[in-house]
Amino acid sequence: MGKEVKFIVPGEPQGKARPRFARMGNYTKTYTPDGTIRYENLVKLFYQQETKGIKLDGEIAAKITGVFSVPKSVSKKNRRLMLQGKILHTKKIDCDNLAKIVLDALNGIAYDDDKQICRLYVEKMYGEQPRVEIFLKEVNHEENSG
Repeated sequence: MGKEVKFIVPGEPQGKARPRFARMGNYTKTYTPDGTIRYENLVKLFYQQETKGIKLDGEIAAKITGVFSVPKSVSKKNRRLMLQGKILHTKKIDCDNLAKIVLDALNGIAYDDDKQICRLYVEKMYGEQPRVEIFLKEVNHEENSG
């Protein structure tokens, strides 16, 4: 059986922001926005606290669940439906940007490179406590051959 890890990053989920560009004389500098760097560091911190530095090898399956706050402006009926999972989160951020910020943050910490992720499931929903739940599992070769 391969190694697996599960951890939670509390707070409102964030997505990977596009790189920014700054002109420096005749040169253009590319940089990552501060909010993205801070959130990636938060993901790293909670991974290290929860897993004590476990590193996964080989092919990896990842499940990332973004749980978003219910907007204050929705009706009581819609709030109930959102919390029951009958209305899902379809606003920004995109699923791919949520996955990108988490997987990039874990590069070199949870695994050598995010190219090892061979299965990826991402979902967005509403909940009372905003957070991102991350589950990573080494994919067993016997599972693949059956």
